[in-house]
Amino acid sequence: MKLTHWPLRLATGAFILNSGLGKRTLEGEAAAGMHGMAVGAIPQLKQFEPDRFAKLLSRSEIALGAALLTPFVPSLFAGLGLAAFGAGLVQLYLKTPGMRQPHSLKPSEAGIGLAKDVWLVGAGLTLALDSVTHRRRR
Repeated sequence: MKLTHWPLRLATGAFILNSGLGKRTLEGEAAAGMHGMAVGAIPQLKQFEPDRFAKLLSRSEIALGAALLTPFVPSLFAGLGLAAFGAGLVQLYLKTPGMRQPHSLKPSEAGIGLAKDVWLVGAGLTLALDSVTHRRRR
């Protein structure tokens, strides 16, 4: 792994790992609320019960955060995972009513928290693309 990837991987990995750890005990209304919002953006998630969805989300975030923090996981794979995760959050932002100003991509007050997750897509693509272009230069 390139030394220049460390700051990006450390910042995003620690943030996502912490988020996943915080969701480990999510149940009941909190899990149902998160599940309902996710189903609004990705209807296929309806097949999961809210508590199960919360556990899967928690484990996914923990795995992604750990992969980003682990030096022997190639930046290409960690970056693609990060970009995919970020794309899911951007989809949530785009498809959830009230997150954007009318007829615009600009976030509403309620949407600022999700709109900022676009940086995860950019960070993941940066890691992946830099890995690919770095290999070609050798």
